[in-house]
Amino acid sequence: MALQKTLPPSARFVGAAKHGLLLLFAAVILLPFVWMILAAVKNPADIFSHPFSLDPAKLHATENFGKALTAAPMGLFMFNSLVVVVGVLSVQLITSIGAAYALAQMKFRGRGLLFSLVLFALCVPIHVPALPLYIALAKLGLLNSYFALMFPWFFSAFAIFLFRQHFLTFPQEIINAARIDGFTEIEIVLRLVVPSAVPAIVAFSVFSITAHWNDLYWPLIVINVTDKMTAPLGLLNFQSAEGASYGPLMAAATIITLPLIALFLLARRYFVEGVTMTGLK
Repeated sequence: MALQKTLPPSARFVGAAKHGLLLLFAAVILLPFVWMILAAVKNPADIFSHPFSLDPAKLHATENFGKALTAAPMGLFMFNSLVVVVGVLSVQLITSIGAAYALAQMKFRGRGLLFSLVLFALCVPIHVPALPLYIALAKLGLLNSYFALMFPWFFSAFAIFLFRQHFLTFPQEIINAARIDGFTEIEIVLRLVVPSAVPAIVAFSVFSITAHWNDLYWPLIVINVTDKMTAPLGLLNFQSAEGASYGPLMAAATIITLPLIALFLLARRYFVEGVTMTGLK
């Protein structure tokens, strides 16, 4: 029977220190969410006097969540956010997968220059073209619409970069064999390349959905009617109406956060695999 190897004390100490540091970082990140959930189920009068205590006899979860769902149309706000994230993600995948495949697997003049422009676009924040985009949408009469919320995000330089890096790992021999067999480039992308890139697509989808579900900056600029407000903008509007009523406010914040948590839990395996770029299976 082989003797079990034991780590030296120094290695065990280093491992324990690393895990302790990770737990500390996790606690710091999770602390605001814990406070939010506790505040959502507590009596508003106890939120700041006893922030991390929970008395089952003083729970106000029903009152807080009921007010969050009735004082403002949270269902409509979340539906608007769903329309925006699904619309944006659909167009991003269509445009980015094709562009990334061309930059990774097709040879043509100017490919290096185009990829350089993609990298340059990664450095340009949305605040730079925000004013020209707003003026253009205003002159076309497209403000206060789903299109105004989605249009600036149809092109994603990050998606093109991420997918290109993944497509570079796809064997060129398989693509050449498919071309010899009569596959068109679209068939190669849809039937061969995209199925191998599911982890990368899922990882980007999580990034995209999270970013645009939580986005407040752009909706605050182009939307000023209630029936087109997204969840964060609706939450801001709810905060203005509720004033300092933190119980219902935190309940509303919990409601709009839960879909993102559920999404990540469902996609966590593909998300980790896609981010680490493990390549073909």
